[in-house]
Amino acid sequence: MNVSVGLAERLSVVEVELIGGSFVDSFGQQYGPGRYRLTSEVRLTPTDPSACAFALADITIGIGFHWQRNERQVFRGCLRLLKRGSGLTVINDVAMEEYVASVIASEMSPTCPLELLKAHAVISRSWLCCSQANQTCASEVTDRQSNGYEIIRWYDRQKHADFDVCADDHCQRYQGFAKVSSQRVTDAVSATAGLFLRYEGAICDARFSKCCGGITERYSTAWGDADVPYLSSVVDGPMRSVTGSVEEWIRSSPPAYCNTTSAELLSRVLPKFDQETRNFFRWKIDYSSEELGNLISSKLGVDLGRIQDLVPLARGPSGRIYRLRVVGERDQLIIGKELEIRRCLSPTHLYSSAFVVERAPDRLILRGAGWGHGVGLCQIGAAVMADAGRNYLEILQHYYPGTTVA
Repeated sequence: MNVSVGLAERLSVVEVELIGGSFVDSFGQQYGPGRYRLTSEVRLTPTDPSACAFALADITIGIGFHWQRNERQVFRGCLRLLKRGSGLTVINDVAMEEYVASVIASEMSPTCPLELLKAHAVISRSWLCCSQANQTCASEVTDRQSNGYEIIRWYDRQKHADFDVCADDHCQRYQGFAKVSSQRVTDAVSATAGLFLRYEGAICDARFSKCCGGITERYSTAWGDADVPYLSSVVDGPMRSVTGSVEEWIRSSPPAYCNTTSAELLSRVLPKFDQETRNFFRWKIDYSSEELGNLISSKLGVDLGRIQDLVPLARGPSGRIYRLRVVGERDQLIIGKELEIRRCLSPTHLYSSAFVVERAPDRLILRGAGWGHGVGLCQIGAAVMADAGRNYLEILQHYYPGTTVA
């Protein structure tokens, strides 16, 4: 099975370097190793898939997030360009297991513990295939507004018109085969080949995030209102439950798998650009009232004036807010769900929507927990479990209750 991965869109020209061997287009023209400027539709197929590769110099990763940057990436498989009204779309057609290998080495580091890489191979393969196995996977941006004072949006698995998945965080990170620099990545994919995470026999829509903050979140906090049994909330640690309010939980630094300060472990499990993000388990950010007002205006096109208060109206089990009242000097507005709140309260995206609000003269301080939506597998928590000797089946059972691997 092949996967078509969208690498870039809306380009006027594609500069590509062919490496290691020749490629052939659909007319039989051969392209040898070297650099090319492509401006029209073409499909280039490697003559020797194991020896040929192509490199793109300016792929944007982390689009819209605080780690956004451009980098050179190297890919195997076919290179395909489509001409659209907005420009050229760059697509990589690649074998599914090669895609999975790149994903697990891009989402995390190829030096991760083997059992984490196995767990990630299973869920990345499952996430990709769930919609192709007649599963119910939400696939649209939903925008629900009422009386002009409430904006509730969630951003889910939008269907891509020209390819199966994109290469960035919107789907799964896919940053080419050069990321697969460790034999353990190949071993993890081989050991789990053909295995999927299943619930009552059906392939799971296996969500994951970087750090849950100590408690994973339920599906409906981030996306549609329906409950997904295996995407429920679990405590990220050996304890069965927590005491106190979620606000107290966020203000504290409780024991949890993902509450690790081990620089050595994090250097082994996180890609280099993720290591730039510090204090992801508990974090703090503060804004002036004017700064927040400008952010809301730029993100939503609504001028509330200086922001006087942020009032959480509804939280999920992990403390993530999915309905938030924003009180300005001119007006007020209710926003949600989780990602829309993060998008509106940051120039890029807030680490998470699990935060408490502290008020100071002309300032609002947000103290938060976790990094990402928190649903499903917690990547850093799973890394700690694997490093402590837990196998990939135990890891998957912890984060996806009631599931099996088959």
